Amino acid sequence: MPPLTKNDEVIFGKNSDRPQNEVQEVIYVKERARSSKLKCTYITIDESYNPINSVILSKPAWMWGAEMGANNKNVVIGNEAVWTNNNEGEGDARQKRLLGMDLVRLGLERGNSADEALDVIIQLLERYGQGGPCSEFDDSHFYHNSFLIADCHIAWALETSGKMWAAQRITNGFKNISNGLTIRSKIDRHSEGLLEKAQAMGLWSGRGQFDFTECFSAGGDERRLKIGERLLRQGSATGAFGVREMFSVLRNKSSGICRGPEDTFPTQGSQVSTLSARALCVHWFTATPDPSVSYFKPFIFTPNAQVSLMTASPNEPGWQHQLYKLHAQHLQSGHKNAVGRILRDLERGCLSEIEEYDGDPTTASDLDCLMVKCTEAEAKLYGHNAPGTVVEEFSF
Repeated sequence: MPPLTKNDEVIFGKNSDRPQNEVQEVIYVKERARSSKLKCTYITIDESYNPINSVILSKPAWMWGAEMGANNKNVVIGNEAVWTNNNEGEGDARQKRLLGMDLVRLGLERGNSADEALDVIIQLLERYGQGGPCSEFDDSHFYHNSFLIADCHIAWALETSGKMWAAQRITNGFKNISNGLTIRSKIDRHSEGLLEKAQAMGLWSGRGQFDFTECFSAGGDERRLKIGERLLRQGSATGAFGVREMFSVLRNKSSGICRGPEDTFPTQGSQVSTLSARALCVHWFTATPDPSVSYFKPFIFTPNAQVSLMTASPNEPGWQHQLYKLHAQHLQSGHKNAVGRILRDLERGCLSEIEEYDGDPTTASDLDCLMVKCTEAEAKLYGHNAPGTVVEEFSF
């Protein structure tokens, strides 16, 4: 958050660690068929009566919901799995309800600001609950969820245990989450009767300051959380944290923030977004695993924005979209280092051109196919798959 960032932007970043071989697609949904009911991953809920936002989503291809994404109102959301000690009744995450990923997508589709998206997720959580297997083939993979929600002005951390929740408002500094509860006594909003319920469950004595994490946490990845905090603090020390610095954090292997394909839960997709009330809001997606060897491609919401069909998964076993297949072949090739260097050059070129762009995104047709062009350049490079390959330059 400002004032730690370049140009007073809000910088959002997320890695999505998912089961091995699970494909994550990137899709743009401008309009979809609507009726009075909406089928999410496991359950059907009431559709919104209000217009829904256009969204770009990085999502496990088999489910309706998304790990992360953005909407055309400059709201971004990502979620993380958390494990809590509230696992009976409404807290039983084995029961098929709304997945945390469903709540991410619903918050983006229905929320016109970070505040509104928070309200959407809270209301749906309290009405329908959360739960259900979070893997296509492993029924034992289930959990509660935490969320980072941001727009150009503020951010929220929302952490849950069943239908209970606590939220922390972030207006400056930085915040990171990593598969564990982090909200302690600084709570700006919480579910009704939270303290009384915690006391009735024997999780809080009722004396002293209430601590959400101390009451409900069943453990988390504290090492990765602390290293993430250190990386964000170091990267923002000069008050100029930007996209490049967030790329670097998400590509950090030694911390476990970035996980390669050999990991039990590898990083299957990554997103970085810059949110600004005065300049372009840009959303960068890999659409491929392991950001240390992947290429971030920019997307900007325009009236006629597009993404490539190469990042959309076919409805068939394996769900492998075309870019995923080409990327996997690239990692097995003997020229991956040479190709990787060219990809980083393309990425740096995109960053430089976007930083210098001074047009109006609401009328600039040159931004409509930005992500499509970048995806096609990446695919062309993988297709040639040889050192010294020349990829045609493009500008906007």
